Amino acid sequence: MNIGNLLSRHARYQPDKLALIFEDNRLTYKEYNQSVNRLANAMLDMGIKKGDKIATLLPNCMELLEIYWAVAKVGAVVVPMSTLLLSKGLLSLLNDSDTVMIITNSGFVDTLNEIREDLPAISSENYILTDSSDTPGYRDYHALKAASDDLDPQGIEISDDDIYNIIYSSGTTGQPKGIVLSHYIRSMYCTLFASTFRMTPESVILHSGAMVFNGAFVTLMASMFVGATYILHRQFDTEGFIETVRGEKVTHVMMVPAQIVAILHSSNFSAAALSSLEMICSVGAPLHKEHKEELIKHAPNRLYELYGLTEGFLTILDKNDYESKTGSVGAPTSFFEMRIEDENKDEVPVGEVGEIVGRGPTLMVEYYKRPDLTEQAVIDGWLYTGDMGYVDEEGFLYLVDRKKDMIISGGVNVYPRDIEEIVVQHPTVLEAAVFGIPSEKWGETPVAAVTLTTPDAITPDELVVWINEHVSAKFQRVYRVIIMEEFPRNIAGKTLKRVIREDFLADDM
Repeated sequence: MNIGNLLSRHARYQPDKLALIFEDNRLTYKEYNQSVNRLANAMLDMGIKKGDKIATLLPNCMELLEIYWAVAKVGAVVVPMSTLLLSKGLLSLLNDSDTVMIITNSGFVDTLNEIREDLPAISSENYILTDSSDTPGYRDYHALKAASDDLDPQGIEISDDDIYNIIYSSGTTGQPKGIVLSHYIRSMYCTLFASTFRMTPESVILHSGAMVFNGAFVTLMASMFVGATYILHRQFDTEGFIETVRGEKVTHVMMVPAQIVAILHSSNFSAAALSSLEMICSVGAPLHKEHKEELIKHAPNRLYELYGLTEGFLTILDKNDYESKTGSVGAPTSFFEMRIEDENKDEVPVGEVGEIVGRGPTLMVEYYKRPDLTEQAVIDGWLYTGDMGYVDEEGFLYLVDRKKDMIISGGVNVYPRDIEEIVVQHPTVLEAAVFGIPSEKWGETPVAAVTLTTPDAITPDELVVWINEHVSAKFQRVYRVIIMEEFPRNIAGKTLKRVIREDFLADDM
């Protein structure tokens, strides 16, 4: 079950099929495979062994995709690092992951040079640059490739249980943890997502979000499995995204809610521009109902919503279920099971809110070197997600909120998402993030952070009044509104509520 063999297979049986588009580069499967093989053989020549950890510190680029598949072919383990990490955080994760090689570009040389002395596992020969041949202390990526053979590496036995990569959690709720994922788990990404999203060899998949967060592997693995055409953007750009969909007849895209909102508010947005799309998958955070309805009005029968954790549980709302299951994040896919449990780990009745617990074939191997945290998260083979939700009579899941985000005000459980759904209905509001702050009277009280369609469209006090007139219960009334130009986000595009809350409390003291 070596996922690296997928590329070799397509290179053999459909060598001239267009495999990859990145900016001006258009590679067939034969060309793509030859380039990846050169890198894989260069790694072997440099002494990389099965199980060795290779970290990347790169933005979206051709080289990053080559690394992902080359590592699979040689049995090493790829550890994608967020480009938003500062030197202290990078040092911690490189040492925690036991990285022996790092591949980066010149934009991160200063950051790495600050910490090189504290990275004993990485030899001086194993600092690789993708965009420079004369930087002292770094080897040239392309020169190493050029000196290597373009044939498939031979003699490397890789089993289902061998580790393919370690993905560090986004850190939205604290210190990142290394989530260990095997070749078998990634092969399940290939088959489950390809079938669920109705991908075929004729599909054209566009990805414009960061390639280093786990959501990127959802369409990357599935597209390689079926032998489709994969388009990668260097970064998300609203107009560039729309133009690529139109020009390349893109069929499948996956976006975080903030990107969907940006598309909807673009002057270039139209139903005609998106007419080739067969799938628009929202991932990473709940897409508010207001934005769902706007998207479906212009692009009907193509919205999927994925709720999932890198740790390995997921549900998907199919495009054909939206009308009958508005507000749901779908049902577990094939081979998955789900329960909703109370604090005593007893299953709760239909319609009652509890913690979402699930299991299935994509369940992580472990948190790297953290058996204590692994035992807390996975009990008797079931993953405890830390998310709250309920199911209806047909077993469809309705996500309520993160357990840690829940506000307890006057002894009542207040779910921020319920308030956010109201806030984004105001015509001047683009996005909303609701969180709790300490209150002497109530214990906690809600605060809403918002971004606006245009600056100064409404004052904070005016919006407080409007929200509190429209919420369905007194305990949902917000104490304050703060208007922000943009929300802080992690590399995956998720809003960092924890950062907004900490900054608010620091400024308010």
